Amino acid sequence: MKKLLLSLVVVGVVGASLFLYSVYGGFGKTLEAPSGTPFVNAVPENWEAHQQSKMAARDAHIAKHQTAYNRFADFAESETDGLPYIILKLLPVIAPEYWGEGDNFLSVMGLFYDERLPGAPVPRGMGFSGLSRTKPTGNIDYASFSCGACHIGRVRLDDNKIYYLDGGANSEFNVVGYRKRVVQTIDKMAGTETDPQKRVALVTQKILAALEQVHAENPSYFYKNFTYENRRFDAAYEQAQIDLFKKTASATIPQFMTHHENEYHGWKKFVDKYYQGAQPQLLDGLPGMEDAIGFNTVKANANLKLNPLTKPFASLALPPTHGVTDIMMVWEQNTHDPEWNDDKTKLINGGGQWTGHIPLPMYKNVAAQLTIGYDNVDVSVSAFAEEVLDKMPASVYPFAVDVNLAKKGQALFAENCAACHQPHNGKVYNNLGTDMGRAKIAGLFVTLGAISGFTDACGPDTVVQMYGKDVKPCAEYKGVSLEGKKALAMTAPKQHDGYNALPLVGLWAQAPYLHNGSIPTLYHLLVPNERPAVFMKSRLDYDPILVGFKWGMSEGDNKEGYEFDTRLHPSMSNQGHDKDITQEGKTFKLNWSDDKDGAMAIVEYLKTL
Repeated sequence: MKKLLLSLVVVGVVGASLFLYSVYGGFGKTLEAPSGTPFVNAVPENWEAHQQSKMAARDAHIAKHQTAYNRFADFAESETDGLPYIILKLLPVIAPEYWGEGDNFLSVMGLFYDERLPGAPVPRGMGFSGLSRTKPTGNIDYASFSCGACHIGRVRLDDNKIYYLDGGANSEFNVVGYRKRVVQTIDKMAGTETDPQKRVALVTQKILAALEQVHAENPSYFYKNFTYENRRFDAAYEQAQIDLFKKTASATIPQFMTHHENEYHGWKKFVDKYYQGAQPQLLDGLPGMEDAIGFNTVKANANLKLNPLTKPFASLALPPTHGVTDIMMVWEQNTHDPEWNDDKTKLINGGGQWTGHIPLPMYKNVAAQLTIGYDNVDVSVSAFAEEVLDKMPASVYPFAVDVNLAKKGQALFAENCAACHQPHNGKVYNNLGTDMGRAKIAGLFVTLGAISGFTDACGPDTVVQMYGKDVKPCAEYKGVSLEGKKALAMTAPKQHDGYNALPLVGLWAQAPYLHNGSIPTLYHLLVPNERPAVFMKSRLDYDPILVGFKWGMSEGDNKEGYEFDTRLHPSMSNQGHDKDITQEGKTFKLNWSDDKDGAMAIVEYLKTL
């Protein structure tokens, strides 16, 4: 969001109406739902054969796009920003009480070692820049989250095996918890010292001492002789990285401290403003959830306040409201991408993440990178993610299905649900009674800053390397040039004043439900008078009857998850999608409390999607 300041100045000097006309002129009306008979998937006659076919299709898709998948799953978001990799690996040595040790490293924030990636030096979801840097030893390695941190999830099967959800949601991931623990670790090293220079000296001393200790004990401690594609991170590579880290420590370590302390303290100010009554939970982080504002906007607000010229505009950099949201699934992106109209001048029929405010798939990915909080992101990661996610099959429901009951549910779904939950439905709904914070979080000035930020990071002339070739990933969309179409990077606030009714592919794995994850199972979504006010989130065990992860307060043998109280704050409310609605003269049944048999039939059908 580097041009946020410029956007604000332009608005003040030129006048809001002229600027908005130039940005949004010609964008067209709100994206709509496709017309015609709603599409409804048929229940497969042989569920076991269908399961095997879908699993094989997912594996084949990943194999076909293995390079793109690797970058989506494992590559750092930035080659120059993030946490110095050596410091990351020293965290469990310096403060094991915060970070866990061995195979538990980073599990406290929901990252896990993936058995499909043997020998990895860090859990899946944490990448390091040595994987992508053109000159392997040209800089110290920086660690940052990969796309897979949010979008490779897990479920535990009946035989205790793990089923991976590639392109799904990691319901365990806690990015705020990570940032909090970094600051706690810095505070532990600095002790009671308050003088900034002395704090830096103490932290530097303890990091370098820990480095000497672990490297003397194990010369492959940091990289574990890891081999990835055509790169080997052997003892020589490790020694070169250690030497470079020591050489640059006097600059690198203060930067590390300043960045992470400012980031988390800025988040605290944001939480104090928007989450009164729920600060402890938001400051610890809610696994599987995030705030849609992103850390870049918090940083932009702080930068504005530091500049006397722009200080009066500081409040405009923040959103008008809270925006807690569940991490969402990103598979089968093609089912809700927008399309061009006949003369290729406007986008129609699609655009959905929760609200559809970022319609183009490439910019959805760029936005996810930028909201992590880095100034320089590797746009090629977004380009590879767009490739692999476009038609990545949703993970199939891995348990049994009652085919006959599901067929009854199919008919009820066709009558009451299909008209809204259509592929390419760009319409937003603001009459469902859900908390509207997430839908309103991108106000005017945030939107203008985002447009500049997104197109600065990836404009029509931006070039990245893919498969050894120069590629311009933001030059066009579906064969139509994006030159002069900056406004398409983010829609005007009035066009996303509500929530999308997304296609329901892989819906079983999206639990808990609604945009804020406030309803544990599909049954509770359809039978609102039984919704629990408090339940457990972020478990891996599954409830195949009500369809959601195990949610009971005393349920299960695994000590997983955390208590989620929907009453703490409006952003966590479990209200909504609980009353019948009328659209264009037709009434759709949303509250099945008076027909629980019908609800269970729909639930059975939804397992098959």
